[in-house]
Amino acid sequence: MFKKTGFLLILFSAIATPTYAATPTTESLELSINLVWVMLAAFLVFFMHAGFAMVESGFTRAKNSLNILMKNFLTISLATLLYFVIGFGLMFGTSAGGFFGIDGFLLRGRADIDFFVFQAVFAATCATIISGAVAERIKLSSYIIITIAMTAVIYPVVGHWVWNGGWLAQLGFVDFAGSSVVHLTGAVGALTVVLILGPRIGKYSGKKINAIPGHNIPLGALGVFILWLGWFGFNGGSTLAADPSLVPRVVAATLLSTSASLVAAAFYTKLRFNKIDPSLSLNGVLGGLVGITAGCANVSLGGSIIIGLVSGVILVEGIRFLETKAKIDDPVGAIGVHGICGIWGTLAVGLFDVAGGGGLFYGGGPDLFLTQLVGVVAVIVWTMLTVGSFTYAINKASSIRVSKEDEIAGLDFAEHGSNAYELKETLLTSETEPLYGKSIGSDLATRLNSLGKPS
Repeated sequence: MFKKTGFLLILFSAIATPTYAATPTTESLELSINLVWVMLAAFLVFFMHAGFAMVESGFTRAKNSLNILMKNFLTISLATLLYFVIGFGLMFGTSAGGFFGIDGFLLRGRADIDFFVFQAVFAATCATIISGAVAERIKLSSYIIITIAMTAVIYPVVGHWVWNGGWLAQLGFVDFAGSSVVHLTGAVGALTVVLILGPRIGKYSGKKINAIPGHNIPLGALGVFILWLGWFGFNGGSTLAADPSLVPRVVAATLLSTSASLVAAAFYTKLRFNKIDPSLSLNGVLGGLVGITAGCANVSLGGSIIIGLVSGVILVEGIRFLETKAKIDDPVGAIGVHGICGIWGTLAVGLFDVAGGGGLFYGGGPDLFLTQLVGVVAVIVWTMLTVGSFTYAINKASSIRVSKEDEIAGLDFAEHGSNAYELKETLLTSETEPLYGKSIGSDLATRLNSLGKPS
């Protein structure tokens, strides 16, 4: 036995060929570290979609929770596939006159797959902004079609203008991580669809504005925390390298601006309404994140705090204006958060930029501010025209809105035949009667939704 074992050991040692890993170089280590950082940032941005789902479901009524979850899952999945097939090429392919890319579709000829992954989750973020604004009354099929248009064409074209040396970049337009490219594009798309879609049933009664409370604000707050965490990857990862001189500054600016925005929103609501409003304060966090996204690599830390303070105040007033004056029904405040704060954040670069000494407040003159203004107008015009034309056409073919009966019953029941919450035979009331021929039952969703019925 021992002889056989010894023979086998000698045999294996004779035929084994030792292999050694290539000696790492400074360049290879740097590439690996940069790859890990970009991938980690991509994972954080992907996780932001959990935050969007929690914010949207928590800030709306329980009877639509499953529908909202399905929209968010379909958004990230469809966006990834469409961005792979066409969106990435339009955005980062060889430029055709600075307007759109003409190659790189299906990643042909591209080796930077890590960059594709990072950009794909960005594309999904832009599309999911629409989801919150149109919640509780849009057909799932209609939302999917709009998402396809946004992620395949509309958003990639804007991205090409700014991030692939397009015509806006040639003018000197600055949007480091997407206040305009991602957030304003998504918000204008959301506004356009909402104008065609109309408000929820019961939101407006003549001149009266009825509150329709969300069913789970703690769930929405968890979503805000998730988004706050993910945004460190959103902004920090946009460095596209683990640059020790840049990444900490970007992350610090993001943290400071957001903290300032929350404080501003909370205390401003106290001043304005005599009480701190939790929903508006939570949206203040998101407003601060959007506001600093364009300039997080270009402004000083002090400048980031000022940007955040302004974001918190204009967010509160912006949402109130949209809801009470313009009568635009946005259940989660997405248009105010991503649109109004997106515009402010983009223009703020023209005021506070220190990276190139171009900010108006730092003696740079009005040139950069005017360039930022041109970019904002261009994004609004392009997105409103394309989304408006597309949505109008599909709405003419078949209404993008669910029926009145389905909206009252809830999209969970109407679109998916189920409810997110169940609590049977515990809360028995007269509300167990059939609604429009559809038995709703005495589940927890119905009981919770009764709290959100307009007076």
